[in-house]
This record gives sequence, structure tokens and C-alpha cells, in this order.
Amino acid sequence: MDTKAFRISKTDLRIRPIYHRLQRRIEAHICIAFCAYKIFKELERLLKEKKAGLSPEKAIDILKTIYKVTITLPYSKTNESRLFLPNEEQRTLLKLFQIT
Repeated sequence: MDTKAFRISKTDLRIRPIYHRLQRRIEAHICIAFCAYKIFKELERLLKEKKAGLSPEKAIDILKTIYKVTITLPYSKTNESRLFLPNEEQRTLLKLFQIT
């Protein structure tokens, strides 16, 4: 892992050392850290490709503020879900990735 990848994993992804004794747990930890790094880099690539003007860190911060509310209707017993998007940044980011 290069130094930039190490910095990303330590700061942006908040990956910290975890001490495992079993080989399969060590491998699983490395796999999860690597997958998180690859997802972060893919987000970075997509934001650049779409000319979003956002860093991956900012996009993640915006996404953390989106909530989904699910209610069960009392008579029909069906579930209804809605995204709670109170600000324009959230709506813009979801439209950018064609989520809404």
C-alpha cells in the first residue's frame, strides 16, 4: 500500500490496527480494509468523471446526513419508505448518481 493509500485508510476510512491471532481473521481484516479503500477510490473517480466539484470526504459527509424513514400503514399493513432530504446538497448528490 502506498503512502497516499495508507493516509486514506488511516484518516478518511478510519481504519485502525486490530490485533488478530487467527489467520482467517487477519485475512478478513485486510480484505475489508482493501475493499473500503477501493470503494473510496471508485467514489473519487466517479465524482471527478461527473465533474461534481466534491471531494470523496465531502460526498461521504453529505451522504451521512441522509435518512430513510419506513412506516407501516395501519390498515393495509404495507411498508412505505421515503428518503429525508432537507437540503439541496443531498438532492444534488443523489441526482448526480441517478438515485432519486
